[in-house]
Amino acid sequence: MNKDLSVGEPQKVLWQFCLPLFGSIIFQQLYNIADSFVVGKFVGEQALAAVGNSYEITLIFIAFAFGCNIGSSVIVSRLFGTKAYGEMKTAVYTSLIATGVLCAVLMLVGILGCDWLLGLIRTPEEVFGDSKLYLDIYVWGLPFLFLYNVATGIFSAMGDSRTPFYFLAASSLTNIAADILFVKGFGMGVGGVAWATFLCQGISCALALTVVLGRLKHISAEGRPAIFSWRLLGSISVIAVPSILQQSFISVGNIIIQGAINGFGPSVMAGYSAAVKLNNLVITSLTTLGNGVSNFTAQNLGAGKPERVRQGFRAGLKLVWILCVPIVLLYWFGGRYLVYLFMEDITGEAMDTGVLFLRIVSPFYFMISVKLAADGVLRGAGLMGRFMAATFSDLILRVVLALALSFPLGSTGIWCAWPIGWLVGMTLSAAFYRTGPWHKGNQ
Repeated sequence: MNKDLSVGEPQKVLWQFCLPLFGSIIFQQLYNIADSFVVGKFVGEQALAAVGNSYEITLIFIAFAFGCNIGSSVIVSRLFGTKAYGEMKTAVYTSLIATGVLCAVLMLVGILGCDWLLGLIRTPEEVFGDSKLYLDIYVWGLPFLFLYNVATGIFSAMGDSRTPFYFLAASSLTNIAADILFVKGFGMGVGGVAWATFLCQGISCALALTVVLGRLKHISAEGRPAIFSWRLLGSISVIAVPSILQQSFISVGNIIIQGAINGFGPSVMAGYSAAVKLNNLVITSLTTLGNGVSNFTAQNLGAGKPERVRQGFRAGLKLVWILCVPIVLLYWFGGRYLVYLFMEDITGEAMDTGVLFLRIVSPFYFMISVKLAADGVLRGAGLMGRFMAATFSDLILRVVLALALSFPLGSTGIWCAWPIGWLVGMTLSAAFYRTGPWHKGNQ
Protein backbone atom coordinates (compact mmCIF):
# COMPACT_ATOMS: atom_id res chain seq x y z
CA MET A 1 0.00 0.00 0.00
CA ASN A 2 1.27 3.50 -0.88
CA LYS A 3 1.90 5.77 2.11
CA ASP A 4 2.48 9.51 2.50
CA LEU A 5 5.55 9.91 4.74
CA SER A 6 4.93 13.64 5.19
CA VAL A 7 2.04 13.16 7.64
CA GLY A 8 1.93 11.56 11.08
CA GLU A 9 4.37 11.43 13.99
CA PRO A 10 7.81 11.27 12.34
CA GLN A 11 9.38 8.53 14.49
CA LYS A 12 6.38 6.24 14.15
CA VAL A 13 6.06 6.87 10.42
CA LEU A 14 9.77 6.34 9.76
CA TRP A 15 10.06 3.21 11.88
CA GLN A 16 6.99 1.63 10.31
CA PHE A 17 8.49 2.37 6.90
CA CYS A 18 12.07 1.31 7.69
CA LEU A 19 11.56 -1.96 9.55
CA PRO A 20 10.24 -3.82 6.47
CA LEU A 21 13.21 -2.34 4.55
CA PHE A 22 15.51 -3.84 7.17
CA GLY A 23 13.78 -7.20 6.81
CA SER A 24 14.07 -6.98 3.03
CA ILE A 25 17.82 -6.39 3.06
CA ILE A 26 18.31 -9.26 5.51
CA PHE A 27 16.67 -11.58 3.00
CA GLN A 28 18.55 -9.93 0.12
CA GLN A 29 21.84 -10.69 1.85
CA LEU A 30 20.75 -14.29 2.38
CA TYR A 31 21.39 -14.80 -1.34
CA ASN A 32 25.13 -14.25 -0.92
CA ILE A 33 25.33 -15.78 2.54
CA ALA A 34 23.52 -18.89 1.33
CA ASP A 35 25.97 -19.25 -1.56
CA SER A 36 28.95 -19.13 0.81
CA PHE A 37 27.28 -21.36 3.37
CA VAL A 38 26.41 -24.09 0.91
CA VAL A 39 29.74 -24.20 -0.94
CA GLY A 40 31.69 -23.93 2.31
CA LYS A 41 29.82 -26.83 3.88
CA PHE A 42 29.26 -29.11 0.90
CA VAL A 43 32.15 -28.35 -1.49
CA GLY A 44 35.12 -27.08 0.50
CA GLU A 45 37.39 -24.23 1.54
CA GLN A 46 38.65 -23.48 -1.98
CA ALA A 47 35.08 -23.21 -3.29
CA LEU A 48 34.28 -20.79 -0.46
CA ALA A 49 37.35 -18.75 -1.39
CA ALA A 50 36.23 -18.71 -5.06
CA VAL A 51 32.72 -17.44 -4.26
CA GLY A 52 34.13 -14.81 -1.89
CA ASN A 53 36.66 -13.74 -4.49
CA SER A 54 33.95 -13.38 -7.16
CA TYR A 55 31.70 -11.52 -4.74
CA GLU A 56 34.02 -8.50 -4.71
CA ILE A 57 33.61 -8.17 -8.49
CA THR A 58 29.83 -8.64 -8.36
CA LEU A 59 29.73 -5.63 -6.03
CA ILE A 60 30.64 -3.45 -9.02
CA PHE A 61 27.44 -4.48 -10.78
CA ILE A 62 25.47 -4.16 -7.55
CA ALA A 63 26.84 -0.61 -7.22
CA PHE A 64 25.23 0.39 -10.53
CA ALA A 65 21.96 -1.33 -9.62
CA PHE A 66 21.97 0.43 -6.24
CA GLY A 67 22.52 3.81 -7.93
CA CYS A 68 19.57 3.19 -10.26
CA ASN A 69 17.47 2.29 -7.23
CA ILE A 70 18.39 5.46 -5.33
CA GLY A 71 18.11 7.81 -8.31
CA SER A 72 14.63 6.66 -9.25
CA SER A 73 13.50 6.38 -5.63
CA VAL A 74 14.46 9.92 -4.58
CA ILE A 75 12.94 11.60 -7.66
CA VAL A 76 9.74 9.51 -7.54
CA SER A 77 9.49 10.25 -3.78
CA ARG A 78 9.74 13.96 -4.45
CA LEU A 79 7.05 13.84 -7.15
CA PHE A 80 4.85 11.63 -4.97
CA GLY A 81 5.22 14.19 -2.15
CA THR A 82 4.10 17.02 -4.45
CA LYS A 83 1.29 14.81 -5.83
CA ALA A 84 2.52 15.29 -9.42
CA TYR A 85 1.34 11.80 -10.35
CA GLY A 86 1.56 12.12 -14.13
CA GLU A 87 5.16 13.27 -13.95
CA MET A 88 5.83 10.57 -11.37
CA LYS A 89 4.70 7.89 -13.81
CA THR A 90 6.95 9.32 -16.50
CA ALA A 91 9.85 9.20 -14.03
CA VAL A 92 9.15 5.51 -13.39
CA TYR A 93 9.06 4.64 -17.09
CA THR A 94 12.19 6.70 -17.74
CA SER A 95 14.01 4.90 -14.94
CA LEU A 96 13.12 1.47 -16.29
CA ILE A 97 14.18 2.32 -19.86
CA ALA A 98 17.47 3.94 -18.84
CA THR A 99 18.26 1.09 -16.46
CA GLY A 100 17.69 -1.47 -19.21
CA VAL A 101 20.14 0.29 -21.52
CA LEU A 102 22.77 0.61 -18.78
CA CYS A 103 22.35 -3.04 -17.85
CA ALA A 104 22.93 -4.14 -21.45
CA VAL A 105 26.21 -2.21 -21.55
CA LEU A 106 27.38 -3.71 -18.26
CA MET A 107 26.49 -7.21 -19.39
CA LEU A 108 28.76 -6.74 -22.39
CA VAL A 109 31.55 -5.51 -20.12
CA GLY A 110 31.05 -8.47 -17.80
CA ILE A 111 31.01 -11.06 -20.56
CA LEU A 112 34.18 -9.70 -22.14
CA GLY A 113 36.09 -8.59 -19.05
CA CYS A 114 35.64 -11.12 -16.24
CA ASP A 115 38.96 -12.87 -16.93
CA TRP A 116 40.77 -9.54 -16.81
CA LEU A 117 39.09 -8.55 -13.52
CA LEU A 118 39.95 -11.86 -11.91
CA GLY A 119 43.53 -11.45 -13.00
CA LEU A 120 43.58 -7.87 -11.72
CA ILE A 121 42.88 -9.00 -8.16
CA ARG A 122 45.54 -11.72 -8.34
CA THR A 123 43.09 -14.61 -8.14
CA PRO A 124 45.08 -17.75 -7.24
CA GLU A 125 45.15 -20.41 -9.94
CA GLU A 126 43.48 -23.02 -7.73
CA VAL A 127 40.29 -20.91 -7.41
CA PHE A 128 40.35 -19.13 -10.80
CA GLY A 129 38.15 -21.65 -12.63
CA ASP A 130 35.36 -21.65 -10.05
CA SER A 131 35.50 -17.85 -9.71
CA LYS A 132 35.09 -17.44 -13.49
CA LEU A 133 32.23 -19.94 -13.61
CA TYR A 134 30.34 -18.09 -10.87
CA LEU A 135 30.84 -14.71 -12.55
CA ASP A 136 29.87 -15.92 -16.02
CA ILE A 137 26.49 -17.13 -14.74
CA TYR A 138 26.01 -14.06 -12.54
CA VAL A 139 26.46 -11.65 -15.46
CA TRP A 140 23.60 -13.25 -17.42
CA GLY A 141 21.31 -12.54 -14.47
CA LEU A 142 22.08 -8.80 -14.35
CA PRO A 143 18.74 -7.73 -15.93
CA PHE A 144 16.93 -9.33 -12.99
CA LEU A 145 19.19 -7.57 -10.50
CA PHE A 146 18.82 -4.13 -12.11
CA LEU A 147 15.11 -4.10 -12.85
CA TYR A 148 14.26 -5.57 -9.46
CA ASN A 149 16.25 -2.80 -7.74
CA VAL A 150 14.41 -0.10 -9.67
CA ALA A 151 11.06 -1.72 -8.85
CA THR A 152 11.84 -1.83 -5.12
CA GLY A 153 13.01 1.78 -5.28
CA ILE A 154 9.65 2.77 -6.74
CA PHE A 155 7.77 0.85 -4.04
CA SER A 156 9.80 2.68 -1.38
CA ALA A 157 9.26 6.04 -3.07
CA MET A 158 5.50 5.56 -2.75
CA GLY A 159 5.84 4.69 0.93
CA ASP A 160 5.44 0.93 0.50
CA SER A 161 8.26 -1.05 2.09
CA ARG A 162 6.22 -4.20 2.80
CA THR A 163 5.63 -5.53 -0.70
CA PRO A 164 9.37 -5.87 -1.54
CA PHE A 165 9.83 -7.57 1.81
CA TYR A 166 7.29 -10.25 0.93
CA PHE A 167 8.93 -10.89 -2.45
CA LEU A 168 12.42 -11.12 -0.98
CA ALA A 169 11.42 -13.34 1.92
CA ALA A 170 9.88 -15.92 -0.40
CA SER A 171 12.66 -15.68 -2.98
CA SER A 172 15.53 -15.90 -0.48
CA LEU A 173 14.13 -18.93 1.31
CA THR A 174 13.58 -20.59 -2.06
CA ASN A 175 17.16 -19.72 -3.02
CA ILE A 176 18.54 -21.52 0.04
CA ALA A 177 16.60 -24.65 -0.85
CA ALA A 178 17.70 -24.42 -4.50
CA ASP A 179 21.36 -23.93 -3.45
CA ILE A 180 21.30 -27.12 -1.43
CA LEU A 181 19.43 -29.04 -4.15
CA PHE A 182 21.78 -27.98 -6.97
CA VAL A 183 25.01 -28.40 -4.98
CA LYS A 184 24.36 -31.39 -2.74
CA GLY A 185 21.61 -33.09 -4.72
CA PHE A 186 22.86 -32.53 -8.28
CA GLY A 187 26.58 -32.13 -7.48
CA MET A 188 26.87 -28.89 -9.50
CA GLY A 189 29.43 -27.25 -7.17
CA VAL A 190 29.98 -23.48 -7.44
CA GLY A 191 27.90 -23.37 -10.64
CA GLY A 192 24.93 -24.71 -8.69
CA VAL A 193 24.74 -21.75 -6.31
CA ALA A 194 25.12 -19.33 -9.22
CA TRP A 195 22.23 -20.92 -11.15
CA ALA A 196 20.05 -21.02 -8.03
CA THR A 197 20.56 -17.28 -7.53
CA PHE A 198 19.87 -16.64 -11.23
CA LEU A 199 16.53 -18.45 -11.14
CA CYS A 200 15.27 -17.02 -7.86
CA GLN A 201 16.21 -13.44 -8.68
CA GLY A 202 14.49 -13.83 -12.04
CA ILE A 203 11.23 -14.82 -10.36
CA SER A 204 11.48 -11.92 -7.87
CA CYS A 205 12.12 -9.45 -10.68
CA ALA A 206 9.13 -10.61 -12.74
CA LEU A 207 6.78 -10.41 -9.75
CA ALA A 208 8.03 -7.00 -8.60
CA LEU A 209 7.70 -5.42 -12.05
CA THR A 210 4.23 -6.87 -12.57
CA VAL A 211 2.95 -5.53 -9.26
CA VAL A 212 4.56 -2.08 -9.43
CA LEU A 213 3.36 -1.43 -13.00
CA GLY A 214 -0.10 -2.69 -12.08
CA ARG A 215 -0.19 -0.35 -9.10
CA LEU A 216 0.78 2.64 -11.24
CA LYS A 217 -2.26 2.01 -13.44
CA HIS A 218 -4.52 2.61 -10.43
CA ILE A 219 -3.01 6.04 -9.66
CA SER A 220 -5.02 8.75 -11.40
CA ALA A 221 -3.14 11.37 -13.42
CA GLU A 222 -4.22 14.09 -15.80
CA GLY A 223 -3.62 13.23 -19.45
CA ARG A 224 -1.47 10.44 -20.77
CA PRO A 225 2.00 10.40 -19.10
CA ALA A 226 4.98 10.42 -21.43
CA ILE A 227 6.98 7.20 -21.67
CA PHE A 228 10.34 8.94 -21.51
CA SER A 229 11.67 12.34 -20.44
CA TRP A 230 15.22 13.58 -20.91
CA ARG A 231 14.60 16.24 -18.28
CA LEU A 232 13.57 13.67 -15.69
CA LEU A 233 16.46 11.43 -16.72
CA GLY A 234 18.74 14.36 -15.92
CA SER A 235 17.12 14.77 -12.49
CA ILE A 236 17.42 11.05 -11.80
CA SER A 237 21.04 11.06 -12.96
CA VAL A 238 21.94 13.90 -10.57
CA ILE A 239 21.09 11.51 -7.71
CA ALA A 240 21.98 8.20 -9.37
CA VAL A 241 25.43 9.01 -10.77
CA PRO A 242 27.00 10.10 -7.45
CA SER A 243 25.42 7.06 -5.78
CA ILE A 244 26.84 4.82 -8.51
CA LEU A 245 30.23 6.48 -8.18
CA GLN A 246 30.10 6.03 -4.42
CA GLN A 247 29.28 2.35 -4.60
CA SER A 248 31.62 1.78 -7.55
CA PHE A 249 34.52 3.38 -5.73
CA ILE A 250 33.71 1.23 -2.72
CA SER A 251 33.68 -1.82 -4.99
CA VAL A 252 36.96 -0.85 -6.67
CA GLY A 253 38.45 -0.21 -3.25
CA ASN A 254 37.27 -3.63 -2.09
CA ILE A 255 38.80 -5.20 -5.19
CA ILE A 256 42.14 -3.53 -4.40
CA ILE A 257 41.88 -4.75 -0.82
CA GLN A 258 40.88 -8.22 -2.06
CA GLY A 259 44.05 -8.25 -4.16
CA ALA A 260 46.11 -7.58 -1.04
CA ILE A 261 44.23 -10.27 0.88
CA ASN A 262 44.76 -12.80 -1.92
CA GLY A 263 48.49 -12.46 -1.37
CA PHE A 264 48.08 -14.15 2.02
CA GLY A 265 46.71 -17.39 0.50
CA PRO A 266 43.42 -19.34 0.27
CA SER A 267 42.97 -19.79 4.05
CA VAL A 268 42.99 -16.05 4.76
CA MET A 269 40.81 -15.56 1.67
CA ALA A 270 38.28 -18.08 2.98
CA GLY A 271 38.21 -16.55 6.47
CA TYR A 272 37.77 -13.06 5.08
CA SER A 273 35.10 -14.29 2.65
CA ALA A 274 33.01 -15.64 5.51
CA ALA A 275 33.52 -12.68 7.85
CA VAL A 276 33.01 -9.97 5.22
CA LYS A 277 29.64 -11.51 4.31
CA LEU A 278 28.59 -11.07 7.94
CA ASN A 279 30.01 -7.54 7.95
CA ASN A 280 28.30 -6.63 4.68
CA LEU A 281 25.02 -7.93 6.07
CA VAL A 282 25.21 -5.22 8.74
CA ILE A 283 26.58 -2.41 6.55
CA THR A 284 24.07 -3.07 3.78
CA SER A 285 21.25 -3.19 6.33
CA LEU A 286 22.31 0.15 7.82
CA THR A 287 22.66 1.59 4.30
CA THR A 288 19.15 0.46 3.46
CA LEU A 289 17.80 2.13 6.58
CA GLY A 290 19.66 5.23 5.40
CA ASN A 291 17.79 4.88 2.11
CA GLY A 292 14.57 4.92 4.12
CA VAL A 293 15.69 8.23 5.62
CA SER A 294 16.32 9.43 2.04
CA ASN A 295 12.74 8.61 1.01
CA PHE A 296 11.40 10.28 4.16
CA THR A 297 13.52 13.38 3.49
CA ALA A 298 12.57 13.60 -0.20
CA GLN A 299 8.83 13.24 0.44
CA ASN A 300 8.85 15.84 3.22
CA LEU A 301 10.91 18.35 1.26
CA GLY A 302 8.59 17.77 -1.71
CA ALA A 303 5.63 18.46 0.59
CA GLY A 304 7.30 21.66 1.90
CA LYS A 305 7.93 20.33 5.44
CA PRO A 306 11.70 20.68 6.05
CA GLU A 307 11.25 20.77 9.82
CA ARG A 308 10.32 17.06 9.76
CA VAL A 309 13.72 16.20 8.28
CA ARG A 310 15.49 16.78 11.61
CA GLN A 311 12.92 14.65 13.43
CA GLY A 312 13.33 11.92 10.82
CA PHE A 313 17.12 11.93 11.22
CA ARG A 314 16.89 11.58 15.00
CA ALA A 315 14.35 8.78 14.67
CA GLY A 316 16.53 7.01 12.09
CA LEU A 317 19.61 7.31 14.28
CA LYS A 318 17.78 5.90 17.27
CA LEU A 319 16.58 2.96 15.18
CA VAL A 320 20.04 2.03 13.83
CA TRP A 321 21.65 2.28 17.25
CA ILE A 322 19.01 -0.02 18.75
CA LEU A 323 19.78 -2.54 16.00
CA CYS A 324 23.56 -2.19 16.45
CA VAL A 325 23.56 -3.23 20.14
CA PRO A 326 22.64 -6.93 19.70
CA ILE A 327 24.65 -7.22 16.47
CA VAL A 328 27.86 -5.96 18.06
CA LEU A 329 27.42 -8.27 21.06
CA LEU A 330 26.69 -11.23 18.78
CA TYR A 331 29.67 -10.63 16.50
CA TRP A 332 32.10 -9.99 19.36
CA PHE A 333 31.16 -12.93 21.57
CA GLY A 334 29.70 -15.34 19.00
CA GLY A 335 31.80 -14.57 15.94
CA ARG A 336 33.52 -17.96 15.94
CA TYR A 337 30.22 -19.81 15.73
CA LEU A 338 28.91 -17.50 13.02
CA VAL A 339 32.03 -17.97 10.88
CA TYR A 340 31.75 -21.72 11.51
CA LEU A 341 28.48 -21.66 9.57
CA PHE A 342 30.62 -21.33 6.43
CA MET A 343 33.33 -23.83 7.32
CA GLU A 344 33.91 -27.43 8.29
CA ASP A 345 36.52 -26.78 10.99
CA ILE A 346 36.14 -24.50 14.01
CA THR A 347 39.93 -24.13 14.28
CA GLY A 348 42.65 -23.15 11.83
CA GLU A 349 43.90 -20.03 10.06
CA ALA A 350 40.71 -19.39 8.09
CA MET A 351 38.57 -19.46 11.25
CA ASP A 352 40.99 -17.25 13.20
CA THR A 353 41.07 -14.73 10.35
CA GLY A 354 37.29 -14.42 10.24
CA VAL A 355 36.91 -14.06 14.01
CA LEU A 356 39.63 -11.41 14.25
CA PHE A 357 38.08 -9.37 11.44
CA LEU A 358 34.69 -9.30 13.19
CA ARG A 359 36.18 -8.34 16.55
CA ILE A 360 38.10 -5.44 15.05
CA VAL A 361 35.29 -3.90 12.98
CA SER A 362 32.04 -4.70 14.82
CA PRO A 363 32.44 -2.27 17.78
CA PHE A 364 32.54 0.57 15.26
CA TYR A 365 29.12 -0.15 13.76
CA PHE A 366 27.72 2.59 16.01
CA MET A 367 30.04 5.05 14.28
CA ILE A 368 29.30 4.06 10.68
CA SER A 369 25.55 4.10 11.42
CA VAL A 370 25.76 7.85 12.17
CA LYS A 371 27.39 8.43 8.79
CA LEU A 372 24.82 6.37 6.89
CA ALA A 373 21.85 8.07 8.56
CA ALA A 374 23.31 11.51 7.78
CA ASP A 375 24.07 10.38 4.22
CA GLY A 376 20.42 9.40 3.86
CA VAL A 377 19.34 12.97 4.59
CA LEU A 378 21.95 14.48 2.26
CA ARG A 379 20.95 12.16 -0.58
CA GLY A 380 17.21 12.72 -0.06
CA ALA A 381 17.80 16.46 -0.19
CA GLY A 382 19.88 16.16 -3.36
CA LEU A 383 23.06 17.50 -1.70
CA MET A 384 25.22 15.04 -3.59
CA GLY A 385 28.44 17.08 -3.49
CA ARG A 386 28.57 16.87 0.29
CA PHE A 387 27.54 13.23 0.19
CA MET A 388 30.35 12.34 -2.21
CA ALA A 389 32.99 14.28 -0.25
CA ALA A 390 32.28 12.34 2.93
CA THR A 391 32.09 8.99 1.16
CA PHE A 392 35.23 9.29 -0.93
CA SER A 393 37.29 10.52 2.01
CA ASP A 394 36.32 7.39 3.93
CA LEU A 395 37.03 5.07 1.00
CA ILE A 396 40.33 6.52 -0.13
CA LEU A 397 41.71 6.57 3.40
CA ARG A 398 40.53 3.00 4.03
CA VAL A 399 42.19 1.63 0.89
CA VAL A 400 45.45 3.50 1.42
CA LEU A 401 45.67 2.40 5.05
CA ALA A 402 44.80 -1.21 4.19
CA LEU A 403 47.67 -1.40 1.74
CA ALA A 404 50.10 0.48 3.99
CA LEU A 405 49.30 -1.43 7.18
CA SER A 406 49.37 -4.83 5.48
CA PHE A 407 53.17 -4.67 5.26
CA PRO A 408 54.05 -4.26 8.96
CA LEU A 409 50.95 -5.95 10.44
CA GLY A 410 49.97 -8.52 7.80
CA SER A 411 46.27 -9.16 7.22
CA THR A 412 45.46 -7.67 10.64
CA GLY A 413 46.58 -4.27 9.35
CA ILE A 414 44.02 -4.51 6.56
CA TRP A 415 41.18 -5.06 9.05
CA CYS A 416 42.30 -2.04 11.11
CA ALA A 417 41.75 0.28 8.14
CA TRP A 418 37.95 -0.07 8.36
CA PRO A 419 37.37 1.81 11.68
CA ILE A 420 39.75 4.64 10.77
CA GLY A 421 38.03 5.30 7.44
CA TRP A 422 34.61 5.14 9.10
CA LEU A 423 35.66 7.73 11.70
CA VAL A 424 36.67 10.24 9.03
CA GLY A 425 33.54 9.62 6.96
CA MET A 426 31.26 9.92 10.01
CA THR A 427 32.83 13.22 11.04
CA LEU A 428 32.32 14.76 7.60
CA SER A 429 28.78 13.44 7.07
CA ALA A 430 27.65 14.63 10.50
CA ALA A 431 29.17 18.07 9.88
CA PHE A 432 27.44 18.38 6.50
CA TYR A 433 24.12 17.35 8.04
CA ARG A 434 24.47 19.96 10.80
CA THR A 435 24.94 22.72 8.22
CA GLY A 436 22.00 21.61 6.04
CA PRO A 437 19.14 23.99 5.11
CA TRP A 438 16.62 22.07 7.30
CA HIS A 439 18.36 23.62 10.33
CA LYS A 440 17.35 27.04 9.03
CA GLY A 441 13.71 25.98 8.78
CA ASN A 442 13.63 26.26 4.99
CA GLN A 443 14.80 24.41 1.88
